[in-house]
Amino acid sequence: MLKPLGDRVIIEREEEEEKNVGGIVLADNAKKKPQTGTVVAVGSGRVLDNGQTVAPVVKKGDKVMFDKYAGTEIEDNDKSYLVLHEKDIVAIVE
Repeated sequence: MLKPLGDRVIIEREEEEEKNVGGIVLADNAKKKPQTGTVVAVGSGRVLDNGQTVAPVVKKGDKVMFDKYAGTEIEDNDKSYLVLHEKDIVAIVE
């Protein structure tokens, strides 16, 4: 598994339910990307200018919502993940 550095977080996106209206199936690139996912790995935290490290707020297993165009898509072991900064996470879903 990958280990993110600094304030980065690795998220596994939730799969969007496929909806068919009137028998029309949308192409994959026409579907909206989900903005929720589960945290699978967390970095050590953000380092301030004075050298202190601020611990991340999220933890492994948290379900989160994030900015629509945030992060970088990566693949590891045939699974797709999103790597983003903790500041791009807008909420923890309870």
